[in-house]
Amino acid sequence: MSTTIAERAWCVVVPHHARGAHLARHRLAHELDTLVTADRLDDAVAIAAELVGNAVRHAAPLPGDVIRVAWRLLPDDTLEIRVTDGGSPAGPELRVAAPDAVDGRGLTIVAALATHWGVERDGLGQCVWATL
Repeated sequence: MSTTIAERAWCVVVPHHARGAHLARHRLAHELDTLVTADRLDDAVAIAAELVGNAVRHAAPLPGDVIRVAWRLLPDDTLEIRVTDGGSPAGPELRVAAPDAVDGRGLTIVAALATHWGVERDGLGQCVWATL
């Protein structure tokens, strides 16, 4: 007899500020601590931090000066992380950073750690997502 694990989902709203990445990281780490392996948790925390950091640096906030961070653990053990903000004119894209550059590696880190990642736009903003 097999046991089916139900989908689990979480959503937090954090300030459109550098502190938002800190809050999102800690909440995600707390909620997933006993549900995923330590290595997977480290990757998920890094992805969430990069996506929220990018939203703070490059995108407008959602109404209320916030960013929405959601994640869900699916029955097949897929972990999906979604960061929704008010969007930006250029949209997120991978960049090649010079070796001595102090930034420009966020989505490259996400792409290296995630199985897939992408961007969805709905006219109200954008959501950058990644799966592990």
